[in-house]
Amino acid sequence: MKDFRIRILIRVLLLGISMALFVFMVSRPNMVFAAGLIFFVLFLQLFELYRYVSQTNRKLTRFLESVRYSDFISGFTADNNLGKSFRNLNTAFNEVFEAFRKARSEKEENWQYLNTIVQQVRTGIISFDAEGHVQLINANAKRFIGEANLKNIHDLAGKNKKLFLALMEVQSGKSTLYKTPDFQLTLQATELRLRGNLIKLVTLQNIQTELQRQELEAWQNLTRVLRHEIMNSITPISSLTSTLREILTQELKEKENHFELTADTTEDLKEGLATIENRSKGLIKFIDAYREYTSLPQPKIKTVLLKNLLEHTAQLMKPELNKTSIQLTTSCESEYFTLQADPEMIEQVLINLVKNAMDSLNHTKNGKIELSATYTGTHTIIEVADNGPGIIPEAIHRIFIPFFTTKKTGSGIGLALSRQIMQMHNGSLSVESVPDVRTVFTLRF
Repeated sequence: MKDFRIRILIRVLLLGISMALFVFMVSRPNMVFAAGLIFFVLFLQLFELYRYVSQTNRKLTRFLESVRYSDFISGFTADNNLGKSFRNLNTAFNEVFEAFRKARSEKEENWQYLNTIVQQVRTGIISFDAEGHVQLINANAKRFIGEANLKNIHDLAGKNKKLFLALMEVQSGKSTLYKTPDFQLTLQATELRLRGNLIKLVTLQNIQTELQRQELEAWQNLTRVLRHEIMNSITPISSLTSTLREILTQELKEKENHFELTADTTEDLKEGLATIENRSKGLIKFIDAYREYTSLPQPKIKTVLLKNLLEHTAQLMKPELNKTSIQLTTSCESEYFTLQADPEMIEQVLINLVKNAMDSLNHTKNGKIELSATYTGTHTIIEVADNGPGIIPEAIHRIFIPFFTTKKTGSGIGLALSRQIMQMHNGSLSVESVPDVRTVFTLRF
């Protein structure tokens, strides 16, 4: 700073001398031309003094412009010889530049890292703004969409209108299914605002392999149950048929143009045929249950008042409950809660769950069944709870498999049918059970 002050002092002294000479020459008529030259020199000195004093402001302006345009390559060292304060100022500017360079480098490294992750994930990811400009698209999204250089989402409309509409119409927080000959994609969307611009981020996940695996597993479970049920009916029928044939072969006597049987043999034949009839009827009943499971009608969606739905279900079950000591209660957080559903189909689900609860409470003292409805802010929840013996852990993951049952007289179709009805309503049916404490079936819409 001392050098800076000395240089300012020298410039001021020279300026003073020039002004004194100018005044002296102006007062002399024969020195007018010289006075003009001194005035010009005086003007240059004033300009130089202004430029010299304002160089700090120019440095600050340059620094701010470098920050504005992210130009951190240049540095500040030219005027270090003007004193310690200038060197400190230059050092501070250079340190700030270095911090900016480091932050930008880390930002670019993070971007490359995240971009590598995005490109490597198996899920397709695409984001675009309100005008359709694609901000981000990874390799899997390009593969699913079938476009390697998609710049604007609207370019997809002329090539694959169905996929374009699916991407545009999927709502934030929701999902939709899109099928192609090669893929079955589930599309999920979320919206975010970056620098004032609304960005829509859509993920595309190919679930075809998983669906095929689950479908195969479902068919294997169904085939296993079908084989078990059919064999349970066919095996005794086959065995009895063979036995009856042997009885007829051994006991049937020909006598004077007709055949005779003893009374005991006739009774054995009657019992055998009755058993065959009963097993055949059981097989027909099983086939009817299978037909019922595979031919559900489409739901007729209406606005349903939840309080009325629960109370009507309780009223329908009242005659059967009166034959027992079981207590059924209903509760609804608000009498104004409504649900978009087919009331008859949902009522069928609730009746089935209440009947199951009643069966489980046959040998329970002070048996209680609770029907309740709540709203979580995103989902409507209906619960059917009982204090019966519950479901053993080994069976809880199998109770929704068609024809699987833990009851001697059950068909094993009720819970599978109930879950299918809930899926047709875009909902779910789940169960939690603590044996001998509490079992809760939850309908989530």
